[in-house]
Amino acid sequence: MNEFLPGRRAAGLAAALLLAGCANFSGIEPEAKLRTQAPAAEATSANVPAVSPQWWHEFGDAQLDALVEEALRGNPTLGVAQARLRRAQAVTETANAARLPQVGASLDITRQLYTENGLYPPPLAGSVNNSGTLNLNASWELDFFGKNKAALEAALGGARAAQADVEAARVVLAANVARSYFQLVRVREQLAVAQRTLEQRDQQLKLVRQRVGAGLDTNLELRQSEGSLPETRQQIEALQEQGQIARNALAALVGKPDVPELAAVPAMKTLPAATGLPALPADLLGRRADVAAARWRVEAAGEDVKNAKAQFYPNINLVGFLGLSTIGLGRLIDMGSLQYGFGPAIRLPIFDGGRLRANLRGKTADLDAAIESYNGAVLEAVHESADAVASLQSLAKQQVEQRDAEASAEGAYQIALQRYQAGLGTYLNVLAAETAVLNQRRLGVDLAGRVLDSRVALYRALGGGYSADATVAAH
Repeated sequence: MNEFLPGRRAAGLAAALLLAGCANFSGIEPEAKLRTQAPAAEATSANVPAVSPQWWHEFGDAQLDALVEEALRGNPTLGVAQARLRRAQAVTETANAARLPQVGASLDITRQLYTENGLYPPPLAGSVNNSGTLNLNASWELDFFGKNKAALEAALGGARAAQADVEAARVVLAANVARSYFQLVRVREQLAVAQRTLEQRDQQLKLVRQRVGAGLDTNLELRQSEGSLPETRQQIEALQEQGQIARNALAALVGKPDVPELAAVPAMKTLPAATGLPALPADLLGRRADVAAARWRVEAAGEDVKNAKAQFYPNINLVGFLGLSTIGLGRLIDMGSLQYGFGPAIRLPIFDGGRLRANLRGKTADLDAAIESYNGAVLEAVHESADAVASLQSLAKQQVEQRDAEASAEGAYQIALQRYQAGLGTYLNVLAAETAVLNQRRLGVDLAGRVLDSRVALYRALGGGYSADATVAAH
């Protein structure tokens, strides 16, 4: 009778395990299918170099470098992502603790009136006495069915996804800082065009007034020339408004108000020429932090499903206690007050009103959602990358055509101005030619700005220097 797990207990345990084998979770399976390959782009190449984690240095602007690094140090959005990572890591530690033996101590001291009609005989019955219990308790859940292991793997997947989210937030933040900075550069260039136009039109007004004074022109030409100046000043004011709004956006990203003024940003011609990539890398999805995070969430959701299935099986724990218990505190530490116990504890779900099946259906739905989110991230990654490559390739061709068109417009303007000065043409011809030149100058600035923006978009689309291996190694 003192043997551990005698025949009857062993038979009871075997019966419990046999009954657990009848747990029924059939018919609950995920419906979504994981996309294993990205849709093919027009051209792919495995030789595309990886993006540097500090890709913004490739623009050769120390001011931009300082702004990005400042934003990465203190942006609230990045701080939120980092806090979520710490939360996920804490969950991982909690899940891992469930797999280890648990040991605790307890001390209970009670002053009690003992009933006269209970188990205790006189003189204890009907008296008021102190009682004390000092115990050391231990338990260890034997994870036969992998419930705790699945919970740990799910937590690890969540932590890896959170780490990838931090990296994705860094990439997005750096890209937004660069794009806001280059918006300032674009506005500065547009202001330069508008101010040049204002000076040009002011000189034309002086010429028209001279011709009117000499009787070569009428007040019509004078009014036309005068009307072009307020229009240009309005454009300058509108551009300054755009510049201030861009500065405000940049200040919000960086987290401090003292961002560069328009006059302090570089001219576009001082920035390195675009070096567009000709094709998408074959391992694009491995370079994207958002795709990696989505994939880790699929893994975590799959482990959650395993954990939900393991809930159908019994929990088997080894429990024990060792301590002292006495009525009357004077003999609490005597050897005669010693007590101990140990043995298995088995908990088996038999009827729970469908709770376990409902939980499994919920976890399976979560897995479906994670799979579809991953599939969406894959499609979006390829879409963004293909768009960025296509834009850079097209913009290079557009810039060639725009430069030719601007040269032609400049030539036509000079001819129209010379004919007007010689009295062979009207001022309307000068205005039309000047408008064409102005449009081409603006278009040239916009195309150059789009090239900068597309380069940033390409760096972001190609992962911004993210390394999935580094994320895994961090855990």
